[in-house]
Amino acid sequence: MCGIVGYIGKRDVAPLLLEGLQRLEYRGYDSAGIVITSPKAAGLRMVKAKGRVRDLEARVPKRFAGTTGIAHTRWATHGVPSDENAHPHLDTEGKVAVVHNGIIDNATELRARLSADGITFLSETDTEVLVHLVARSEAETLEEKVREALRHVEGTYGLAVMHADFSDRIVVARNGSPVVLGIGEKEMFVASDIAALVSHTRQIVTLEDGEMATLKADDFRTYTTEGSRTTATPTTVEWEAESYDMGGHDTYMHKEISEQAEAVDRVLRGRIDDRFSTVHLGGLNLDAREARGIRRVKILGCGTSYHAGMIGAQLIEELARIPADAEPASEFRYRNPVVDPDTLYVAVSQSGETYDVLAAVQELKRKGARVLGVVNVVGSAIAREADGGMYVHAGPEVCVVSTKCFTNTVVAFALLALHLGRIRDLSVADGKRLIAGLRRLPGQISEILEGEAEIKKLAEEYAGAQSMMFIGRVRGYPVALEASLKLKEISYIHAEAYPASELKHGPLALIEPALPTVAIVPDDDLLEKNRAALEEIKARSGRILAVAHREQEKADHTIVVPKNETELDPILLGIPLQLFAYHTALAMGRDIDKPRNLAKSVTVE
Repeated sequence: MCGIVGYIGKRDVAPLLLEGLQRLEYRGYDSAGIVITSPKAAGLRMVKAKGRVRDLEARVPKRFAGTTGIAHTRWATHGVPSDENAHPHLDTEGKVAVVHNGIIDNATELRARLSADGITFLSETDTEVLVHLVARSEAETLEEKVREALRHVEGTYGLAVMHADFSDRIVVARNGSPVVLGIGEKEMFVASDIAALVSHTRQIVTLEDGEMATLKADDFRTYTTEGSRTTATPTTVEWEAESYDMGGHDTYMHKEISEQAEAVDRVLRGRIDDRFSTVHLGGLNLDAREARGIRRVKILGCGTSYHAGMIGAQLIEELARIPADAEPASEFRYRNPVVDPDTLYVAVSQSGETYDVLAAVQELKRKGARVLGVVNVVGSAIAREADGGMYVHAGPEVCVVSTKCFTNTVVAFALLALHLGRIRDLSVADGKRLIAGLRRLPGQISEILEGEAEIKKLAEEYAGAQSMMFIGRVRGYPVALEASLKLKEISYIHAEAYPASELKHGPLALIEPALPTVAIVPDDDLLEKNRAALEEIKARSGRILAVAHREQEKADHTIVVPKNETELDPILLGIPLQLFAYHTALAMGRDIDKPRNLAKSVTVE
């Protein structure tokens, strides 16, 4: 959550920071702020504003020059969105500025202690305690002041600190929230996401938990919170700056939906092994003997990643015949789970920084489990913590709600399931059949996207609904869950998903003409069972939108999706419902890329 960007060098800093905040706004957009200085300046200058980055930009004076600065776009945790609660925060004398991503768990205790010492707080935020702790430190260097402050702090943080008396540097630290350094030519950058950096440099250093860094215009150094020097080797970012642009689309969501054929082609590229009718997944760090020893697979994710994991678990059970299930990582880590040495754990996260998933990975590693990561961002925390894994190669995803990354994650699970299956009992013939199906996916996705105009008309017809029901059986149920989530995230229409077989066990009481039902009806061995559910709804005068491989007689409308192999059909069935959610929200005038109350990378608990 929240976006942090900082710069030190020779360029005019304010335009750089505002540009970086625009690129990071998907991480939080309740308020924004900027603080700058320069070696010749007398103190720090700050501007903050409730609202979007554009509101902050409107407040920045014409004469607002500096060569060093930090900035922040906020997703509110402690305190409502307001000018006062916006970051950066300054100390009483206006010498220390801090921007922070994360949550200080013992903030209440620290506020009480500081208040008793005469400190007056100007905001409701947990972050403000950090400012005063740094300011009160009697240490001689800024690094020591920050280190001393952090000794009092319990919780998570990615932070950047400036001090008027040390205008030649920015000090940053990480514990549980991402901090990325950008290495330039006699200039240095820091951000919570590489999206803010790629316009200026592709050389980055990602800090580890418990690590700090000092940035000066001509160099940087990294060290632990205890003061020991660490070795930081810059890596090259693969993604170009243009990947973060809208590319002629009205929204990032529309752009990312439209990119799915190419994205799926990317996740498949170089991984298919026609000779043995399997796939190459060298990054798993799991040889055939170890794979045959797996007795169970447990998949952990949150939100959309959890839904992708549900489909992944079904694929692994079907193709590899290994018992598999998915569970929200946020629940798993708190129920003191039994960690079985014969279980393979798979952590799923688009950003690779999702705090609940990362914390689950760390707990599993502490207990000796083997953990694979399925993530999109190269070098992210989960990728580094896991024993091995797969990158899903979806490319940058800027819209808060996930579309192409969901699709690519499910395709990645299909590859994993095929790999495990061929090591175990899946036949060569089935391997060839599934590989052929995987290769058909990009073309079939393009075919679905070509029907956008008809989906738009349907969305406009259903946009007046106050609530919607989504149903599916077995393979269709996770698709229904994800489609329901997409609709509620961006349109704010209440939506619920149920297994179709559960209708008669309670939810059928809700059915009436005002409550439309979206039914996932694949052409598989449960077709007649699904049709029976449609009969039950029509008998109670419910409206039905079916997503199916052929027209459904009992449905008021049917979106027909091309047929693939039965195991791979869920990948395609969800795509028209992304467009359905998009055009429903568009018809209702919603802010699609930045839905209320949400942010992209959930790096707080």
